Amino acid sequence: MTDFSAAHQQLIDSVAGPDGARLDETVVTYEHDGAPMEGYSVHDAAVAGPKPAVLIVHDWTGLREYPKARAQMLAKLGYFAFCADVYGTGRRFDDHEGAAAEAGKYYGDLALLRARVRAAYDVLAADPAVDASRIVVTGYCFGGSASLEFARTGAPLAGTVSFHGRLVTHDPAEVDLINGPVLVLTGGADPVVPDESIAAFQDELRTRPDLDWQVTTYAGAEHGYTLPEGPYHAAADRRSWRAFEAFLEEVFHGG
Repeated sequence: MTDFSAAHQQLIDSVAGPDGARLDETVVTYEHDGAPMEGYSVHDAAVAGPKPAVLIVHDWTGLREYPKARAQMLAKLGYFAFCADVYGTGRRFDDHEGAAAEAGKYYGDLALLRARVRAAYDVLAADPAVDASRIVVTGYCFGGSASLEFARTGAPLAGTVSFHGRLVTHDPAEVDLINGPVLVLTGGADPVVPDESIAAFQDELRTRPDLDWQVTTYAGAEHGYTLPEGPYHAAADRRSWRAFEAFLEEVFHGG
């Protein structure tokens, strides 16, 4: 089992899993255009049958402990969770300068960003423990942006969720291919995603009248409000996670 820090273990423990749960963790190696990737999957092996799945895209520091903790939380809810590795094996960053430079490569090449998420999606969808017709993509910060970009490709998703992700708009609008509903959970005090960015993003979504979307803004929450090591905002984290759970229940089970 992964050895989580106290802060991340506290997140995991906030979800009460069922009695008899057996969380099965796997480090998943795969490739994209010859570049080695190292993802992470976890699910409750005590739950029979192919499971609905959540693809998680990491923040700008790379696939470190935090998205794995979120994956554990999802596994305790009965979902199959897979953490994508956008940057590649061993490319993890402790400093803002390195993380910003690496993330900038993908913000500057959205086709590559989308392709890296697609590579992870394909690995997840091919897993025999996964119901490939029920996959949601989500992410945090950089990963939230990546999830929204991937949804624009027309991938066969049940839904898309962004936690405090940068909201990139396109001109002309590029929302016609999105499958499933979209949920954006953002901070009301986020300098990276100011009100004008939220308004512009919503205006782009409105160009497709039949698209099911929701944007929720949490008062006082800064960029990275769910991160224990960041400007953590307990109320926004708690409320956004509940919104996420309700979203998954609806798109996967019609609840």
